[in-house]
Amino acid sequence: MADEKEKDGELELDNSGKKKKMIIIIIAVIVLLGGGAGAYFFFMGDSGSNASQEQLDAALDSDSGETAAAKADSGAKLGSALYVPMPRPFRFNVPGAARDRFVEIRVQLLVRGGDNEENAKMHIPLIESTLLGIFSQSNADDLVTSAGKVSLKQKSLAAVQKAMTDVEGDKTVEKVLFTGFVMQ
Repeated sequence: MADEKEKDGELELDNSGKKKKMIIIIIAVIVLLGGGAGAYFFFMGDSGSNASQEQLDAALDSDSGETAAAKADSGAKLGSALYVPMPRPFRFNVPGAARDRFVEIRVQLLVRGGDNEENAKMHIPLIESTLLGIFSQSNADDLVTSAGKVSLKQKSLAAVQKAMTDVEGDKTVEKVLFTGFVMQ
């Protein structure tokens, strides 16, 4: 009888030990799968956002009518690409059909050559004022779509180039880049 209890006791220990091992294995598998999925979305999700930015830039380029060869030639003559960040993000309200929305846009300007960079930095208050005027004319329903964002970029670029041409006699800015876009 003592042998039977001893065997039953061993069986109980073996079953609880097996259960603990099984739980540890299940937790390890879940952690590994979660880590693999997280790594996949981290690395693959980043390339998707780059593709959408490239698509927006390609749409902007195709609408302006310039070919890539013409842009490459003008870039080679003017110098290397330099980016001039606006010191503050643009924060403003835009009306919408259902409700008004709050928008924050971070902007950088693409210029070619050191002279254009210095001109852009010198006229940042003028550029900020011009961009804020264009941004405040927008509509929340348009800004929800990617076509609306591309249109806003085009209007911004045209307005900044016009303002810089009036002041400096040169367009100075090649592109207006949205590096952050939040709408609530």
